[in-house]
Amino acid sequence: MKNKLFYLLCVGALFASCTESIDMADRYTFQQESIASYLEKHDKYSEYVRLLSETPVSKRSASTLWQLLSARGHYTVFAPNNEAIQKYLGELTEKGLISEPSWDAFQTPQMLDSIRRVIVFNSIIDCGDELDAYSTSSFPAKDGEEFAMPNMNDRKMTIRHGMTADSLFVNTSSLISLTNRDIQAINGYIHEIQEVIAPSNETLGDLLNTYLDGKKEGFRVTAMMVRACGLLDTLYKVRDEVYEELYQTGQMENLPKHWSEGTIGYVPEHRKYGFTIFAETDDFWQRTLGKDAKDITLQDIRSYIQAEHLCPGAIDDDNYTSVDNALNQFITYHMLPMRIPKEKLVIHYNELGYNYETSNSPSIPVWEIYTTMGKRRLIKIYEALETNGDIYLNRFPKLDNGRQGTYHEIGCEAENEGVRIDITDDLEKTSPVNGIIYPLNSVLAYTTATRQNLQKQRLRFDGAGLFPEFMNNDIRIDRVGTVKSKHVGIPSSDIYPYLDDIKIFKETNFYYLSGFKNGWNNYQGDEINVIGNYEMTLRLPPVPQSGTYEIRYSVGAGVWYRSMCQIYFGTDPDNLVAQGLPLDFRIAGNFRWLGDGTSTPSTLVGWEEDSNDDDDYNAEVDKKMRANGFMKGPKNYTVNVPKFGPARGNPRTIRRIVVTSHMEPDQTYYIRFKSVLDNKRLQFYMDFIEFCAKEVYDNPYTPEDIW
Repeated sequence: MKNKLFYLLCVGALFASCTESIDMADRYTFQQESIASYLEKHDKYSEYVRLLSETPVSKRSASTLWQLLSARGHYTVFAPNNEAIQKYLGELTEKGLISEPSWDAFQTPQMLDSIRRVIVFNSIIDCGDELDAYSTSSFPAKDGEEFAMPNMNDRKMTIRHGMTADSLFVNTSSLISLTNRDIQAINGYIHEIQEVIAPSNETLGDLLNTYLDGKKEGFRVTAMMVRACGLLDTLYKVRDEVYEELYQTGQMENLPKHWSEGTIGYVPEHRKYGFTIFAETDDFWQRTLGKDAKDITLQDIRSYIQAEHLCPGAIDDDNYTSVDNALNQFITYHMLPMRIPKEKLVIHYNELGYNYETSNSPSIPVWEIYTTMGKRRLIKIYEALETNGDIYLNRFPKLDNGRQGTYHEIGCEAENEGVRIDITDDLEKTSPVNGIIYPLNSVLAYTTATRQNLQKQRLRFDGAGLFPEFMNNDIRIDRVGTVKSKHVGIPSSDIYPYLDDIKIFKETNFYYLSGFKNGWNNYQGDEINVIGNYEMTLRLPPVPQSGTYEIRYSVGAGVWYRSMCQIYFGTDPDNLVAQGLPLDFRIAGNFRWLGDGTSTPSTLVGWEEDSNDDDDYNAEVDKKMRANGFMKGPKNYTVNVPKFGPARGNPRTIRRIVVTSHMEPDQTYYIRFKSVLDNKRLQFYMDFIEFCAKEVYDNPYTPEDIW
């Protein structure tokens, strides 16, 4: 188990991306006050001002944070008063880290420096040049929801509302003063706080050890299983230090300017690790097994797994570290290799009937399907209007999914209700730096019924959702909206393998583009956009059961700068088989762009706009398109906001059927995309990928829905 003082001293390593020096020529000379000058004039912040003056912006900078807050910018400062800082020193004394609540009590200069940084770097959000600082009116609206921008310690903070209408807390416990908040300086806002913001640097591995040691209660049984399966060491990982060194020493170059976006692709500053555990509580295990949590053994869990048939096909033996072991399969099915904050458990953006600027509840069901840790399996995270704000795992309701339907839930059998995630607690209280645990009060398992239900539905994976690194590093579904956050470049794999699940070959410029507020006709608003003589090999998610599946690829087609791409597929990533002829992504539903910038009608696809009163004819159009390897876009999402209509009605939103093959759940499959045109300006575009079993797309009784 890691030493708690070690983590405290490591805080200072997280802010090397700050500016090297402050240009004091930009200091404000107007009559209004800067944040620094305001704080300096008020004695209640004298300790905080001293710490700001003593703390450099980075290890390589001579400029201090006080100088930073004297210069131009957009800063949100949660300023602890003197009493708050003294209280924090008292807490360090109680923990045995210092002998008395005094700045003279620190044993080493390094420890003193680290504590200064804890106080000041966690208190400041630098909103950059493009964004306004946060007033209380622009704080996150929901309890536990994170600010879009991290603080200067690269940590996301949350807001909690207190018992009264005006009471606000940062990170659960740091009360914002009722009288000294929203103090507007010419370079940002000041909010006085009455407790130092000092989030723990405890990892998920550390947290689970506290349950094992009896220092905390609630998830001892889960921690016991994780330890037995040899997974604790993995859960200590916070970030990739090799990548960190390459970035900090200038060896990770940004991608060149994307010609149609007009900006470079900014490589990520960090490569963080993250984990989510959906965990049955100890209360659940006590009720289920009839024993106190501390008395429950691994054999008790093994017997329960076997009796309830929770891991069909797994081996019930003592080799817990094997992915074929039943206990290993049971606990790893609860684990995802990404830290998912509760506001991102499902992604709300442009689903039909939803407006991200005004909607407060779901319009139609929304879900994500992810690949678990350990033996790779699928888990579904689901929310609907009918679930009344609750989010479920593996819920499979009956939907009103006819051509003229509403796509709302119209019923759900008891055995398909799924497992409710408990997100009502103050999760940030127990959320370590690299993960989060969501409590469950019923058992989660990859049973035969779950696999069958997954196979019975179309499995849609957002392109960015295929890569855990995008969630762990705040790349996916970014709400900041700066140029840098909307144009992310990923280095080719020969430079550094940033994404585990895709090999990016040389001459491939791989961009993640966030379409937030851009009005793009993309599922969830974002896209993978690649230029150059590209070649990429993607490891695909697993399928739930044996069977024949179609793999479909969604593209915003019908512009002259889309490329032609050869698709390869198979189980050996170095020897994949070509799938038919190259795909021409310049072909839209009813036209094709030519190289000279003009278009011509296309008869190849068979696309026709839906008739409002003839569903039989619409179905015939769909059949004709399928025969040509094409499908319309889904009906469940729109262009940014509902008034623009569903993607299904847009001839540029096309799904291509790229693979039809028998697939096995225990086999790993790969797909390769390779440019066939020698034009580095042409774009590869990926919105989402679908798996669809033959039982769905070729069902004689219930045709596949249009959603």
